[in-house]
Amino acid sequence: MWRALASNALTVLVVGLFMVGGLILWGQSRYKDAGPLETAICLQVIGGSNMGDVSRELEDQGAISSAMIFRMAADYTDKAAQLKAGSFLVREGASMEHIIDEITSSGASTCGSEIEYRIGVTRIQTRVRELDPATLDFVEIASFDAAEDEAPATYTEKREDADTRYRVSVAEGVTSWQVAEALKGIDALTGEVSAIPTEGMLAPDSYDLTAGDDRNAVLQKMQDRQQLRINAVWESRQDGLPINSPEEMLILASIIEKETGVPQERGQVASVFVNRLEQGMKLQTDPTVIYGVTKGQGTLGRGLRRSELRRATPWNTYVIDGLPPTPIANPGLASLEAAVAPEQTDYVFFVADGTGGHAFAETLQEHNRNVAKWREIEAERQSSGN
Repeated sequence: MWRALASNALTVLVVGLFMVGGLILWGQSRYKDAGPLETAICLQVIGGSNMGDVSRELEDQGAISSAMIFRMAADYTDKAAQLKAGSFLVREGASMEHIIDEITSSGASTCGSEIEYRIGVTRIQTRVRELDPATLDFVEIASFDAAEDEAPATYTEKREDADTRYRVSVAEGVTSWQVAEALKGIDALTGEVSAIPTEGMLAPDSYDLTAGDDRNAVLQKMQDRQQLRINAVWESRQDGLPINSPEEMLILASIIEKETGVPQERGQVASVFVNRLEQGMKLQTDPTVIYGVTKGQGTLGRGLRRSELRRATPWNTYVIDGLPPTPIANPGLASLEAAVAPEQTDYVFFVADGTGGHAFAETLQEHNRNVAKWREIEAERQSSGN
């Protein structure tokens, strides 16, 4: 009898162990397999939430099949206490394993709202955007010029959201003074700008910010990135160029940057200035004259006067020989690369062609014909009011 009881108990124990093992395997499968979510969502985890709150929210939105398994998995992997506040993109079909990793890793929001400050040559634009989980595209919900417009309520609301992300984008061709002044007006930043960075030493690019970042730290990040670019590009330079240092490369790149906004023209524009330097010709480029007038503090806002073209300043390349003493703006990477790898041409002249680009010439006679065409275009535009 005791043997029979022991045998039955052993059988029950074995069956129970198999059932427990099966449940564990089933739970692991549910944890790792693709989830039921059909359309991506943006999950907001509010500060002070716990895994129980999050699991119920995910179950309600159809992102997971079992809130209980989700909580148990978070506890089992010791990640329940690592929950971060923020807004997180949960893609369609995301597994519980992936979701837990997403909400417990860096804490950086991957969806929700973003405020971007765009520093351009002529204006500073603030854009408020939200990620559409369905398309994974940012949708603009507000935009304004801080120098001219009052900040809309949407901007104020998003500034108060703890999980709003921030970004500052610097356009090619802006001056260091313009960047520093723009940063002074960004209310998400703190601290006073201690000094205007050296002209040309800020890398035009997009930079992630955190609310409360120090303005000087942001400027230093831009300088560090530009220095890395300068070092790398200088090492890749062609032999025999009429520039003798990274500083001269930076000056030439800044002139190229200000002379054309057409990417495919940069190599040709670079070739004109390289050819002129090699032949001992004056560069005769208007943007350097403008810099001599404004010192990089804003835009001129009008055409150059004849007196300004004749006025002697360190940057007036109609008067001085060779390169000016400093860059005239912050050049982007493409202009730096053009400065050390110009196209091989015999061009020594160029003028606007009316399409946004330029007409290039090897001889003065050919250049004069191009200038005459450009003046005809200008006259037509003035007569038609364009």
